[in-house]
Amino acid sequence: MQIPTLFPPRGLAALTLTISLAACGGDSSSSGTQTPDANTSTAIPNVSEPAPELPASEQANLIWPDAYQRAQDYPNTVTLPQKLITMRDGIRLAATVTLPADAAGNPINQPLPVIATFTGYNQFYSAGAFADNELVQRGYAYITVDMRGTGASEGSWQAFSQIDHDDIAELLDYITIQPWSNGTIGMNGASYMGITGLLAGASEDPAVKAIFAVVPMGDAYRDVVFGGGQINAGFIPLWITLVTGLSLIPTPAGFDNNDPSYALTTLLQHLQGALTDFQLPVVAGALIGDENRYDTEFWRIRSPLEIIDKVSAPTFVVGGLHDIFQRGEPLIYEGLKAHTNAKLLIGPWTHLQGSFGEGLPADGVPDLANIRLAWFDHYLKGMDTSADSYPPVTQYYKGSERYVTASDWPHPEAHAETFYLHGKPLLPLLGTITRQAPGASYQTSLLQTPLNGLCSASASQWTAGVLGMITPPCAEQDNLTNLLEAVYTSEPLPEAMAINGPITGQIWASTTAFDTNVTVRISVVDENGIARPLTHGIQMASMSANDPERARYMDNKLIQPWHPYSAESRQTITPFKPFLADVEVFPTSAVIAAGERLRVSVGASDLPHGISPIPDLLTSLLGALTLYSSPNMPSRVNIPLVPTESVQSHFNPQS
Repeated sequence: MQIPTLFPPRGLAALTLTISLAACGGDSSSSGTQTPDANTSTAIPNVSEPAPELPASEQANLIWPDAYQRAQDYPNTVTLPQKLITMRDGIRLAATVTLPADAAGNPINQPLPVIATFTGYNQFYSAGAFADNELVQRGYAYITVDMRGTGASEGSWQAFSQIDHDDIAELLDYITIQPWSNGTIGMNGASYMGITGLLAGASEDPAVKAIFAVVPMGDAYRDVVFGGGQINAGFIPLWITLVTGLSLIPTPAGFDNNDPSYALTTLLQHLQGALTDFQLPVVAGALIGDENRYDTEFWRIRSPLEIIDKVSAPTFVVGGLHDIFQRGEPLIYEGLKAHTNAKLLIGPWTHLQGSFGEGLPADGVPDLANIRLAWFDHYLKGMDTSADSYPPVTQYYKGSERYVTASDWPHPEAHAETFYLHGKPLLPLLGTITRQAPGASYQTSLLQTPLNGLCSASASQWTAGVLGMITPPCAEQDNLTNLLEAVYTSEPLPEAMAINGPITGQIWASTTAFDTNVTVRISVVDENGIARPLTHGIQMASMSANDPERARYMDNKLIQPWHPYSAESRQTITPFKPFLADVEVFPTSAVIAAGERLRVSVGASDLPHGISPIPDLLTSLLGALTLYSSPNMPSRVNIPLVPTESVQSHFNPQS
């Protein structure tokens, strides 16, 4: 029996809303350091030491068991009348409960383990928020709640604020005392709902026994809102529009004796909140560069990584190589693995594709619905499903187009190698990359246009995959966007090379303006000259100070910088003076075949991934970015590599 997909849509309209955004749901070197403060930001683990070899018993856990299946316990489901749950301040949140039912449609009258989804996308109109009947018919109660200020709930939306944290704690208390609840809760959902699931786990409520978080955010500032110190001009406007629009749709009747004033009251509260409390003030503040253009408490309270140490429930994390939360998903796993049973599955997905686990089952990896049922049956019902012995990490490798398991992330056998950028005397925009440091001096200049990137995999990624469906060639190759960048390409590789983990571009540059962006794209060039995108990063020069105590190093090479993004760490960029920009390039996993070439392209913009707040934009317009490659200023990228035979040996044998 094949269990249906994770979040079955109800009709084309629901699917369209999900497509629109199934989402969360920014020396001559100016490089500086910051004194660590444990109360401000979570450190990236240092992985300079190699991992020990796994014993044979643990090697066995690198193989996925057969897909878990069991018959339904009940033939039907029934949805109870919608309920309003009153919070501590009198605000009421809209909830829907679905229970298993007998053949006559009568609800099963006994306490059950509960699956909970807390959404911001209006449970009545978005595909990902409906109760999953396959779970309900296997003996679970399912509750879906619209978060404050969204959907059919009262109040003003504040998007993962402390108010939401407190609401979640109250909702968990409410669930545990209901007659249909046995006091055991599993949190389920993608994107927004995955984030609220992690926040529920961090509440430390002992009722939360398991979490299944699909494409969740880790760090609000760095993952998505201000990546590289730049405003995300793709995803954030779409996301805010989606949540706001869904909160203004009239809600169905059925709450509190069909009170006719309820729908109007909530609509007015949502509208006022959008105009005066959250959406409009936040967007306006970002544009003018207010204090929250830095990584302040405003963003930290909204970042699950800040409280991930409080999550004790076993957690399954699903991520994507082109997801909007590509950076944070493996960091969530790293933050969990030391104190709870955590698993990480990364597919070749954008945000939308990852929400549904597109392409699964594959290579012995079951589809998300199978994995999720096994996860909840094991931790909520105590059934022997082998979920606790799933491979710790399963990643899709681009190039080999296969899922590969590992005992950790990054791959325990990874080692960092440095590839240097070299210019060419007659072709300044077409350089080379080698493992040898430059012996001569070259420089290349580019105009600081803010428009590059519109036809790229990046543009698809930062619109949750939507642009990739509209303009697929742009999402599948970097050739067009490379035209406005300096391109450095290796010779054809004599043997295959496997990449696994985060990458750092250490780029020496100067600008004729008072600030600039530096972008780095990593791609693979095939024998036909097509540049297939792997990953990318963006960094604002004035915000590129790196804190070495929080950064990640491997073999004494920087592979993941930690930028404080604070007013105090901001650097002055002097026109024509060289600076070193440590560009965080988001993690990937790929195999580059023998005969193919590695490409690193460097530019000055990546729209819509990032654009400067207006004051900063004005200081960087009409400038020219100069890139340096010399013995004294060796621009380079540090890439974690894995022995290809090790990657191949962990191909799942069940394929």
